[in-house]
Amino acid sequence: MDYTVSMFLNTLTPKFYVALTGTSSLISGLILIFEWWYFRKYGTSFIEQVSVSHLRPLLGGVDNNSSNNSNSSNGDSDSNRQSVSECKVWRNPLNLFRGAEYNRYTWVTGREPLTYYDMNLSAQDHQTFFTCDSDHLRPADAIMQKAWRERNPQARISAAHEALEINECATAYILLAEEEATTIAEAEKLFKQALKAGDGCYRRSQQLQHHGSQYEAQHRRDTNVLVYIKRRLAMCARRLGRTREAVKMMRDLMKEFPLLSMFNIHENLLEALLELQAYADVQAVLAKYDDISLPKSATICYTAALLKARAVSDKFSPEAASRRGLSTAEMNAVEAIHRAVEFNPHVPKYLLEMKSLILPPEHILKRGDSEAIAYAFFHLAHWKRVEGALNLLHCTWEGTFRMIPYPLEKGHLFYPYPICTETADRELLPSFHEVSVYPKKELPFFILFTAGLCSFTAMLALLTHQFPELMGVFAKAFLSTLFAPLNFVMEKVESVLPSSLWHQLTRI
Repeated sequence: MDYTVSMFLNTLTPKFYVALTGTSSLISGLILIFEWWYFRKYGTSFIEQVSVSHLRPLLGGVDNNSSNNSNSSNGDSDSNRQSVSECKVWRNPLNLFRGAEYNRYTWVTGREPLTYYDMNLSAQDHQTFFTCDSDHLRPADAIMQKAWRERNPQARISAAHEALEINECATAYILLAEEEATTIAEAEKLFKQALKAGDGCYRRSQQLQHHGSQYEAQHRRDTNVLVYIKRRLAMCARRLGRTREAVKMMRDLMKEFPLLSMFNIHENLLEALLELQAYADVQAVLAKYDDISLPKSATICYTAALLKARAVSDKFSPEAASRRGLSTAEMNAVEAIHRAVEFNPHVPKYLLEMKSLILPPEHILKRGDSEAIAYAFFHLAHWKRVEGALNLLHCTWEGTFRMIPYPLEKGHLFYPYPICTETADRELLPSFHEVSVYPKKELPFFILFTAGLCSFTAMLALLTHQFPELMGVFAKAFLSTLFAPLNFVMEKVESVLPSSLWHQLTRI
């Protein structure tokens, strides 16, 4: 036997080794290209899918992925129906006070919590909401028009004081409450003065709003100012612990100005109601704003998930659920969590304290890391208050990514996840914060295996072509080593069996 193997190896020429390694490299390269194309299109390995779908049932296995794949087309119609700006930046409904909160953070840590890009967006908001074309006709408003454009905080504050020396200017009080006041109580006092001045301007412009486009613009500005003041007063009351008063102020504001939904005052209301543990009222607000035709937010989706989780989380056990299966209520809670995670996949890491929180920015990107920070900063306490809610989230949130079809352009329950969120979040969030990015699907094992096989065989083909004699020696040594155990076994068999019997077997 050993002699036969040696004779076979000696008859192989270097050209055979070149042809063998080259053919192996070509075949493995073609497999790699096909695997990569299939993965980019369908998000899974072809070899892995064939083995799971066809070989495992033959061996007695069960395919559990069919139910997940059945809903993969749900997001297609939603994707076509929703024509939205993917990376539109929104004003944070729960943004902090610069003087009383952001500046205090800077005094303690020496870090700037707001980026220049974020503050520049706020300056644009202030000019849009707090100024109009007729401001140059009134000295105090003309000063404030320049103040909102001023980049230097001290210059803005000085301009506000200068405007107040002329008359009671509501926007001047707003600026001082936002940037000069060092406590929430001081800010609330200034906002109350702003409310007195702003309410008077609003009533006067309301009577003249139909007398021309100039008066309409002025009334629109006065409306924005009044809504802003009342909202900030409600937020001051919430910060100072007067939560019921804050809820009443928010409800009254939403009734008085029902068309100003762009301010998202309902998100402030939801947070305050959760603090009061008024879950029935929270559900009533969600019933109105968690509508298929209305834009979603992390606050809407995760609050809905929290309410569903609250019904089952205190008794939920992953071990028991795996034995008996999920009940209807548990299934509803898990589906609500999957829905929330698909909308914004960054929130769970903050709620589960896998990533440290920072102060939320003044602007957020829907479905981005900035929105996740803003939500978790105010709602983490509400999740902790519901027994077992974080445990249920921990056990189920990662399962979302197995349900979302690949590539990400397909979506599942929402329009596709925007690919530009990381770039926008890096502009909104401070440099010392590590931006959270969308969890990427890992490359399947067979793609890595075929890539390694292709590279190895290509290298062997190249070496064999360049050094045929040397590689022939190595190949013979390798094959001899490979056949050594077989030769050893054959020698043992020859020594044990009678020579006549062994002669007859070899003839067969």
